[in-house]
Amino acid sequence: MEYVIICLVAFLTSILTFFSGFGLGTILMPVFALFFPIELAIALAGVVHFFNNVFKLFLVGNKANKSVLIRFGIPAIIAAFLGAWLLLNITDLPSIYTYQIGSKSFEITPVKLIISIILIVFSVIELLPFFDKLQFNKKQLPFGGFLSGFFGGLSGHQGALRTAFLIKAGLTKEAFIGTAVVISCLVDFTRISMYSTRMLESGLYENIPLIVSATLAAILGAFLGHKLLKKVTLKFIQKFVAVFLIIVSVALGVGLI
Repeated sequence: MEYVIICLVAFLTSILTFFSGFGLGTILMPVFALFFPIELAIALAGVVHFFNNVFKLFLVGNKANKSVLIRFGIPAIIAAFLGAWLLLNITDLPSIYTYQIGSKSFEITPVKLIISIILIVFSVIELLPFFDKLQFNKKQLPFGGFLSGFFGGLSGHQGALRTAFLIKAGLTKEAFIGTAVVISCLVDFTRISMYSTRMLESGLYENIPLIVSATLAAILGAFLGHKLLKKVTLKFIQKFVAVFLIIVSVALGVGLI
């Protein structure tokens, strides 16, 4: 059942994410978390996100702006390393609280609580009109790269911050998309390299068929998105997804997931 659900979500989300403003990893990670431990869910979603970005790299990567890549991308890579290192270390922390509902036990762990809070924060960003208008100037690109990379490494949430900082970089639409894809690939490669030091032992290798299936579904979605939805902004779906993420985040934070 997890194959069907994860691949379907990867396919549909990849169609929407090409130009909609919210990311594949943002939606796919909580879906993985329904079936896997949170730290493994982040790694699995990260691998799918990376290979989907590699595909998009061939479509639009040549439009990337080299100057912005350096100013934004280098801090993002460094920070992605730090965020991934933090994720690996907080997974070893003991449970904060354990409780029972009927005969089933649930536990609140530091990693679940932290990822839950991050999910809620980024979901609220999608819901509040104030954040739609929040933009930054070119001088803040290195700072934006650091923030985007750090949260990308920690939870996979890099897209919202990256967009907020890059939108004012004076890029054309094509250069904006190409630059974002290249930076996302760099961050994904960095964090996956870090995750692999631990996650190969905790289920990443055993789930290669699922990763391949979800990646192919996401690539097919990206191809269709590139062909069909270049001018579409699906605001209603974006808000709906944000509400869904808040619900999942609360369940994750209290240990139900």
